Amino acid sequence: MPHLRYFGHDAFQLTENENSLIIDPFLTGNGHTAVKPSDITVSHILLTHGHADHLGDSIAIAKRNKATIVAPYELATYCEKSGVNVHPMHIGGRFDFGFFSLKLTIAHHGSAAVDEKTGNLIYTGNPCGLVISIGGKNIYHAGDTGIFLDMELIGRLTRLDIALLPVGGNFTMDACDALEAAKMLKPQCAIPMHYGTFPVIETDPHVFASRCLQAGIQAKVLGFDQSVEL
Repeated sequence: MPHLRYFGHDAFQLTENENSLIIDPFLTGNGHTAVKPSDITVSHILLTHGHADHLGDSIAIAKRNKATIVAPYELATYCEKSGVNVHPMHIGGRFDFGFFSLKLTIAHHGSAAVDEKTGNLIYTGNPCGLVISIGGKNIYHAGDTGIFLDMELIGRLTRLDIALLPVGGNFTMDACDALEAAKMLKPQCAIPMHYGTFPVIETDPHVFASRCLQAGIQAKVLGFDQSVEL
């Protein structure tokens, strides 16, 4: 059975047997995890968009592990310039990577990296969500997004075991919108993310979980650096 580990913000690791991948590995500067990039052993890094709190330590992890960064085409191309292995995809595309398969969905947000020399923003394409199938389980990672009605279609096309949903507001959905998202997605379990990292997204994730349970949707709040078997 796959294991899911939460590092805070949108960063998760999925492991099945000896295989492992990491999503949006914002570890350095996260504040919610004691894990360092040098502690991570993975073969694949999945990115939802190019903002610094999601691109995070991807390049360092990819170089140390000789791992492949999987991201929307423009973001993958940006990462490739740093000398790492990449696999570009785009919205609606699906690919089988062996121990997991991946489909990219839409997300309503932005995506840009910052040029460290000039401070200018660098276009990194559209943001995305992720539908990951691993070890017989289907996990939807919404990325940073506002609510959108096509979440109903995502849940209709794939029976979701887990939905990882932002609840912090300001940059993404808040708990109220995330509840409506969970109703459309119909996962076996909803897990809140993207909260508490910065003052403007401070919120109690248990409020979201409680509202889900009142609506008949199973929900679980993962502790930072906590792992659970799916």
